[in-house]
Amino acid sequence: MLGDGTRCVHGGESDPAVAEPLMPGPVFAAPYHLGGADRVGDADFYGRAGNPGWRALEGALGELDGGSCVLLPSGMAAIGTLLRTVLHAGDALVLPADGYYATRDLVRTELSELNLDVREVPTPGPFPQETFEGARLVLLETPSNPGLDVCDIAELAERAHAAGALLAVDNTTATPLGQRPLELGADAVVASDTKAVCGHSDLLLGHVSTADEELAARLTRSRTLSGAVPAPFETWLAHRSLATLDLRLERQAANAAALAEALAEHPSVSGLRWPGLPSDPAHELASRQMRRWGGVLRFELRDAEAVRRLLERSRLVSGATSFGGVHSTADRRAQWGDSVPEGFVRFSAGCEDTADLVADVLAALD
Repeated sequence: MLGDGTRCVHGGESDPAVAEPLMPGPVFAAPYHLGGADRVGDADFYGRAGNPGWRALEGALGELDGGSCVLLPSGMAAIGTLLRTVLHAGDALVLPADGYYATRDLVRTELSELNLDVREVPTPGPFPQETFEGARLVLLETPSNPGLDVCDIAELAERAHAAGALLAVDNTTATPLGQRPLELGADAVVASDTKAVCGHSDLLLGHVSTADEELAARLTRSRTLSGAVPAPFETWLAHRSLATLDLRLERQAANAAALAEALAEHPSVSGLRWPGLPSDPAHELASRQMRRWGGVLRFELRDAEAVRRLLERSRLVSGATSFGGVHSTADRRAQWGDSVPEGFVRFSAGCEDTADLVADVLAALD
């Protein structure tokens, strides 16, 4: 298999042709020429059903994930499409109790008419057997957002399948380079590409990948009929950004490692978590199933005011509710509905020089 950097740079490329652009531009089209005949085969005919730019990026992301990719206009569109495609009225759904809060909100509100049997379990478990009995879908998020806890994908996939359930993994925090859930037994992987894949804090995108071609076809049909389609320009920007994902992740992980080490003994900091730390409770398990570390860490300051002062004094860190971008950001998660202390910070290490970033954060804390 080619290396991560090579696959990121060349993923989704078509066969080169003389005098054509090295990187094709976005395709803006509603209808396509039918050539005076009825629709033929898989040829594009309407912009809601197909776009060459989608297929190019889907090919690249699908190769990284190890399955067929269906591109969607945001991470929540990806999760919502997966849930609506798989679940039926009265089904049992297992959700992470400590995962992304909007996923739980979606299930409780927009999917309430399905009268689902929703079973919420913390990412690190425990997962008693009754969790899986009669379930249609088990959705994991590992490392979890924002707590960065980890669960054993392979073990839980085996237990879910034994009970007749599908298992999906929200892989947003790990990224397709950091973890390949489909190889660990997951039936689907979902991600917000708004974060690390796009990486520049300027667009929304998401995707679902699966090795099940029938499920991929159902997801594609759902996208077409619902109209939850990605825009051509955003798709092109994301594909262009994907080329540097390997390089960005390498710097972000190095910055996260340096910050975790610097903050580990800081008197103002508690609750530090980063799976890459050998002392982290999730490190051993994460080392077995993750291919590389990411740039997101978490810690707690005394209260909301302490977080405000950190952001006010920092020259390099911005307050923002996202992660995975080239700029370092800090997000006080309690303000968005996560059940965490008021001083809980999800920190996304960017691509600044490591020494500059560490010095800036320490100066802001001191």
